[in-house]
Amino acid sequence: MRIDGLDKDFWRGKRVLLTGHTGFKGSWAALWLSRLGADVTGFALEPDAEPNLFALARVGEAVHSHIGDLRDVEAVRRVVADADPQIVIHMAAQPLVRRSYADPVETFAVNVMGTVNLLQTLRTVNALQTVLVVTTDKVYENAEQGISFCEDDPLGGHDPYAASKAATELVAASYARSFFAARGVRLATARGGNVIGGGDFSEDRLVPDIWRALRKNEPLLLRNPEAARPWQHVLDCLCGYFTFVRGLADLPDAPAALNFGPPHDAPVLTVAELAGAVQAALGSGAMWQPAADRGPHEMATLEIDSRRARSLLGWRDQLAGAPCVQWLADWYRAFNMDSDMRAVTLDQIAAYEALSARVGQS
Repeated sequence: MRIDGLDKDFWRGKRVLLTGHTGFKGSWAALWLSRLGADVTGFALEPDAEPNLFALARVGEAVHSHIGDLRDVEAVRRVVADADPQIVIHMAAQPLVRRSYADPVETFAVNVMGTVNLLQTLRTVNALQTVLVVTTDKVYENAEQGISFCEDDPLGGHDPYAASKAATELVAASYARSFFAARGVRLATARGGNVIGGGDFSEDRLVPDIWRALRKNEPLLLRNPEAARPWQHVLDCLCGYFTFVRGLADLPDAPAALNFGPPHDAPVLTVAELAGAVQAALGSGAMWQPAADRGPHEMATLEIDSRRARSLLGWRDQLAGAPCVQWLADWYRAFNMDSDMRAVTLDQIAAYEALSARVGQS
């Protein structure tokens, strides 16, 4: 069975509340949902990087954009009332591991209580049909034994970011059972891999660090070059989220959580291996040095098993492996040439839709 998460007939006219629309992944999601015909309301903090995809791609022109903080209950109430959503995709978060060590209180407040504030407010929305809470591949209790985690594995978290997202999973499950199920509202969580792609300029992330080092003609410093991660292009991950939203509407026994990551039989690249591939795609030699300060502890190995999403939804990657690196390199090269980045971003979305359509017809 294949569920088409990119079906414009499904999304057309749907009132969608998207939190986190000013971030890297949220900006891609906002543009894509708008292109699919959804009536998108965004709620998020101001972008925290310069440059940023939200401004470069003029995302605010595609959505009803509200700047605010999930910790502000009244602000959340106002935007929910304004959006009157049928579908909610909750992506807003404090998403950085190293920042979570520096400010664990902020991380727990945003990721856990911000989610509580949103879900509590959504209880009053009569039109609500579906809520997808986006967490992370890091929600699992990871003993670093090279296990590929599936959805039934125990939740946990060594660092404050991972722990806050595991706690968010518990909050979502509690609200689903306690308040939303009886109303027929489907509430689920999506656990994405390490998402990469054009337009990411965040601090302490690999691809932006590569781009910044090349721009400055400086060697790339890698804190954990041997760490392995489930790298995935942002469009593959978002297609998974959109397909899950559609599946929650169409499948009576849709699961409460799904992983979205690269194929289980794909090679797991280390940080150094991915860095070398991205540098080569951007026309540079593999130049990196181990960072003198490795910073606080980060997991050395992480894999997630996304076979359940592939089986239940018919979802699959279009950009696994070399295409993932090539597409992100194409985006940054266009940016370096002062191209119209809204057009470049939308062109990549359109090209992805064409790839997906061909798979659906085969």
